[in-house]
Amino acid sequence: MFRARASWPDPHRGRSIVLVDKPPKGSDWAFEVKWDGYRLSVHIEPGRVRIITRGGYDWTSKFPAIVDDARRLAVQTAILDGEAVVLDDKGRSDFGMLQRALGRLPSAVEAGAIVFYAFDLLYLDGDDLRRLPQRERRRLLEPIVAGREGAIRLSEEVQADGEEFLRVACAHGLEGIIAKHVEKPYRSGRGGAWQKITCNRRDSFVIVGYEPSTVPRAIGRLLLAATKGDSLVYVGGCGTGWSNQESVKLRELLDTIKTDKPAVTLRRRGAVFVRPLLVAEVEYRAWTEDEKLRHPSFKGIRERSDDATVYSLDRGQRSG
Repeated sequence: MFRARASWPDPHRGRSIVLVDKPPKGSDWAFEVKWDGYRLSVHIEPGRVRIITRGGYDWTSKFPAIVDDARRLAVQTAILDGEAVVLDDKGRSDFGMLQRALGRLPSAVEAGAIVFYAFDLLYLDGDDLRRLPQRERRRLLEPIVAGREGAIRLSEEVQADGEEFLRVACAHGLEGIIAKHVEKPYRSGRGGAWQKITCNRRDSFVIVGYEPSTVPRAIGRLLLAATKGDSLVYVGGCGTGWSNQESVKLRELLDTIKTDKPAVTLRRRGAVFVRPLLVAEVEYRAWTEDEKLRHPSFKGIRERSDDATVYSLDRGQRSG
């Protein structure tokens, strides 16, 4: 389950996307839909294609359709930055459906349903493009993937009023939008040149345990934590967002990493504690005054070792 880290070119550690409250204004900003999936880079090399996660793990075997389609692109070498998603019947990305397609949760969704939306181009036929402004990288990306209907597609970009675009995105049930400064180069880490504005609050929290359900072999509540300094702090439990079948599958997964040493200071009768190796994607309304999640709903899981998006109580936000 927890795979070894792959060796890969140092250049792409992934530009972080900073969460902000409102879309930026001005003609230097372009906007895209915020996709709800796994951030990946597709490395096209002579004789092979590799798919690498933000944490540097080789997930090539998980995305055979994307690998096959990448071989058809008219390039010798390239690195595409983008998001792997599964679309629902209304064309919206659904993280839960993606996890089911990857076999993490039970479903009839097949791996072939996964689509990679490319939104940046870091290398092309031996040239490092990261120093170029966003608009130039975009100009080089579009003829490679625009108009395709296969497993690799272009994440459409619009230049519009950000607040109006956000309003339309939220009205259509999307997670939010991404704003990108068209004059900025590509730099890994946090910087503010890429910003995300969400319709609802949604973040990642470390799973530190669970409470069993009254339903046999199922989970009643996940016990969640955020980071604070170098420690983990309990921020509440989440008991909604899954079917009974998914709950049983999730409990089976967590039971493989049980521990007698809780990662947080918490006394709760009947709780089962686990090693802090997984994070839960959670949608919620707000925070209580004592720093607990209000009305959280489970959306999916990720491996902590491959995800730099755990919510920080110090910063009051995450980057992703």
